[in-house]
Amino acid sequence: MAKTRWVCHLLLRFLAFAATLSAVIMMATSHDTVTIFTVSFEAKYTNSPAFKYFVIAYSVITVYGFFVLFLPAKSLLWQLVVALDLVFTILLVSSLSAAVAIAQVGKKGNNYAGWLPICDSVPKYCDEATRALIAGFIAMIIYIILLLHSIHTIIDPLLLRKN
Repeated sequence: MAKTRWVCHLLLRFLAFAATLSAVIMMATSHDTVTIFTVSFEAKYTNSPAFKYFVIAYSVITVYGFFVLFLPAKSLLWQLVVALDLVFTILLVSSLSAAVAIAQVGKKGNNYAGWLPICDSVPKYCDEATRALIAGFIAMIIYIILLLHSIHTIIDPLLLRKN
C-alpha cells in the first residue's frame, strides 16, 4: 500500500511539473503582430506585468517541482516540502489570478476605464495566452491536491503518535 501511495504521489508531482512547465513555455512563446495603417504592434507576454509575474512564478515553481521529483522517499526534507508546497500553491494562485484578470481585460476591455479589448486585433496571442492560463489552472489544481496529500501524509502521523 505504501509503495502504491508513493507512486501516485510521484505521478502527481510529475504532472504538476509538466503542467507548470507547459504553462511557462506557452506563455513565454505567445506573441502576435498586427499592423494598423502603417503602425505595427506586437503583443507579447512582456507587455504585461501580470503576465511577467505569471511566467516568473511558474518558472520558479517548475524548478522546485523538478528538484522535488528526485527527493528520496525516506528523506527528512519532506516536512519542509509541505511548507514549500503551501508557499508555492499560494504563489500559483496569486500569479494565476493576476494573469486571468489581465486576460479578461484584454478579451473584454473595460468600458468604464476606456480600455478597449485587444483580442479582436491579436487573436493568435490571446489564444496562446488562454492555453497557458488553462495549463496554469491545471497546475494549480494539482498543487492543491498535492498540498492536501502532503499534509495528510506528513502531518497526520505526527498527530496520531501515542505518547
